[in-house]
Amino acid sequence: MSATPRPEFQNNILASLPPEEYERLAPHLEPVELPHGKVIQEAGGKITHVYFPERAMVSLVSHTPDGDSVEVGVVGFEGMVSISAILGVDKSPHEMLVQINNGALRLPVGALLDEFRRAGTLHDKLLRYTQGLLLQTSQVAACNARHTVSERLARWLLMSQDRCACEDLPFTHEFLSLMLGVRRAGVTEAALILQAEELIRYRRGHIKILDRQGLEDHACDCYEVVKAEFDLLVGS
Repeated sequence: MSATPRPEFQNNILASLPPEEYERLAPHLEPVELPHGKVIQEAGGKITHVYFPERAMVSLVSHTPDGDSVEVGVVGFEGMVSISAILGVDKSPHEMLVQINNGALRLPVGALLDEFRRAGTLHDKLLRYTQGLLLQTSQVAACNARHTVSERLARWLLMSQDRCACEDLPFTHEFLSLMLGVRRAGVTEAALILQAEELIRYRRGHIKILDRQGLEDHACDCYEVVKAEFDLLVGS
């Protein structure tokens, strides 16, 4: 039997797999569209599939008992959504919300675990990614507690651009307020600060990054900590 033709994956983990591992996963990988705003995993819901984003980006959103929500991490082409599955956890600790559409590959948890237990390249890549995501979520938590909203917004926009490789980001103030865990008025004030410094331009639910280096200078040091780990994961 001839080998399954292998596509050029944009997802970093899938692209790293040797032919024999890809052959075992190929029959189970399903291309899916991830429209903006779609919840692909409910908090506390059973994890049946994992997702390998290509140019999509997914937020890990945490909810408090009184109904507040805040983003605690993001997943793009460097990683996998629902990494808890490899730790033996069958329920998601977070809501998984699509920020930027552009598709992903979906894989049933059973097929993932069968390959993961072989302790090959996929196993090693997912463990390395788990470490990177833990660093990201802990750094974001510290950032949300200690830094100004404009610094956090700059950090968040940079992390988003790293994953979508685009200058025009499709985010409304309402969506940003959810991601940053602040009121809409706080997001508006932070965006005005960045616009006044000519770092971004905001109009009708779109934010265009005008000065990448200036945005990095404005962002808190948390961005550099997270980016260093991101670069290790993607081999930059």
